[in-house]
Amino acid sequence: MSDAKKVSTDGGQSLGQNPFAALSGAGLPVAPKVAIQQVSQPLKGRSEISPAKSRGRVDIRRETGNRGGKTVTVIDGFVGIGLPEKEALAKKMRNACGCGGTVKDGAIEIQGDQREKIAEILAEAGFRPVFAGG
Repeated sequence: MSDAKKVSTDGGQSLGQNPFAALSGAGLPVAPKVAIQQVSQPLKGRSEISPAKSRGRVDIRRETGNRGGKTVTVIDGFVGIGLPEKEALAKKMRNACGCGGTVKDGAIEIQGDQREKIAEILAEAGFRPVFAGG
């Protein structure tokens, strides 16, 4: 092979100009600066900021059927949230309760009778937990 047929891999010459340099003089409008206000003190009469709107009712129930006598807490009735958010809620519940759990058929299942702890977590997330069943 001769040197004429080889392709140079040394990078070649530079472009000679910046292709983005022409954009600054194109007369594009300048974006307005947005002022960010930081609140250093809480609002008068309020010690905490509460969720503006309830995210809906969710049912918390205890099941033992078809599980070999094992108790499982089932949370369902979620409206308007997707699978990734349900999985994030399930992970938070598993960590708080110190037990296992999963998301099946749109419902969150947590091992054991953990209804009180789960109700607190759901209330913090903006849901209205309701104990269903006996």
